[in-house]
Amino acid sequence: MPIRLILRRLAQALPLLLGVVVLNFALIQSVPGTFLDVMTAEQQVTDPALIERLRVTYGMDQPPAVQLLKYIGSVARGDLGYSYRHNLPVLDVILAHLPATLLLMCASLAIAVLVGMAAGIVSAVKVNTWWDSAVSVFAVLCFAAPSFWLGIMLIVLFSVKLGWFPVGGMVTIGLAGGAWRQTLDVLHHLALPALALGLFYSAAYARVMRASMLEVSRMDFVRTAYAKGLTRRAVVLRHVLRNAFLPIVTLLGLQLGAVLGGSIVVEAVFSWPGIGAVLFDSVMSRNYPVVLGILVLSSFVVIIANIAVDLLYTRLDPRIKAA
Repeated sequence: MPIRLILRRLAQALPLLLGVVVLNFALIQSVPGTFLDVMTAEQQVTDPALIERLRVTYGMDQPPAVQLLKYIGSVARGDLGYSYRHNLPVLDVILAHLPATLLLMCASLAIAVLVGMAAGIVSAVKVNTWWDSAVSVFAVLCFAAPSFWLGIMLIVLFSVKLGWFPVGGMVTIGLAGGAWRQTLDVLHHLALPALALGLFYSAAYARVMRASMLEVSRMDFVRTAYAKGLTRRAVVLRHVLRNAFLPIVTLLGLQLGAVLGGSIVVEAVFSWPGIGAVLFDSVMSRNYPVVLGILVLSSFVVIIANIAVDLLYTRLDPRIKAA
């Protein structure tokens, strides 16, 4: 049953989240320097008594093991800490930028799946033809080109040379109009970053789709469908495509974490106001509560998305039990 599957996956996610917290906390503790060093340097604080009071206020006078236990307890209560740089709770800082990152992720995944599946279908149907060779070259080029380089090339061509799309940002400053016009403006800004990130991952979907369709097309039920007199189009759409789609769902679940990490890089290229800029600024300023909060919340988002993929997988293939 789906409820049992969801509960089991959530129970399995708790040790994973705990491991993410412990591992990242240990890595951050091993990095030289603290946010107190950056904060006192920026504000030119030299009073040792004031610095010591700040250490006590932020709990940095305690042993790392005690700090870790307290942080785990705070995360269990839904408290990710406080950001001195933003003067806000970490959760509020992340939630203010997370929708933009999720929008970019969903758009890029949609492009990757649609373009990759279409290319894989064409390559499998036209196997050993110039269509197949063209798709293979396309997949190699997209996979070999880093997403940030592809984003820069798209900016040079479509923004600087042709002027079709904005260089960066998410909205046009000072744009007046209703909700429909603002939505179109966001989509206009979203096109290039989503394309840069989506094309990079579409290569994997194209290769997996091609291999899966070629494997399914050699199965007995496909030959039986041809023997019944069905056309090639009907066999491909009704029989081959549905069964070949299952590895795509698996790959989608595996790539969610990679897409989230890739979106952070693309955000820096296109000045997209997601968590990427916040993460970069927090690392440079040693604002470790925000860094830990982003990592924990990102892990939670990936876990929830993978649970949704598991549910979709059981829906597509009834032979797989939800247990």
